[in-house]
Amino acid sequence: MTNRMKHGARPTALAATVAAGLLTALATASPATAAESTAPECVQYHQSWRYTDVHNGCAETVAVTVAYTNGQWAPCRVVAPGQWATFAGYGTDGNYVTGLRTCDPAATSGI
Repeated sequence: MTNRMKHGARPTALAATVAAGLLTALATASPATAAESTAPECVQYHQSWRYTDVHNGCAETVAVTVAYTNGQWAPCRVVAPGQWATFAGYGTDGNYVTGLRTCDPAATSGI
C-alpha cells in the first residue's frame, strides 16, 4: 500500500511543476504585451489588398506594428520621421487593419 501512495504522488508533483512553469512563462510574456499601446495620431496607414503602408508624420522615431482583424502576427518596425514602412495588406480574405500599435523591436521575433 505504501508503494502505491508514493507512486501516485509523483504524477501529481510533476503536474504541479509543469503548471507552475507554464504560469511563469505566461507571466513573463505579459509585460511585452502590456507595453504596447495605440500608436500616436501622427502615424498613419493606408491599406490595400496587397500592402499596408505606414507613414511616420511625427517629429520623432516610432516603433509600430499593425493589428489585423484575424490577429495575424506582424513585425515591429522602427520608422524614422517622414519615412514609410510596408506591412502585409488585407489579402483576398479581407483581413483588414484594425489599427497601429507601438511595440518594442527588441522584444519581438519573426514567428
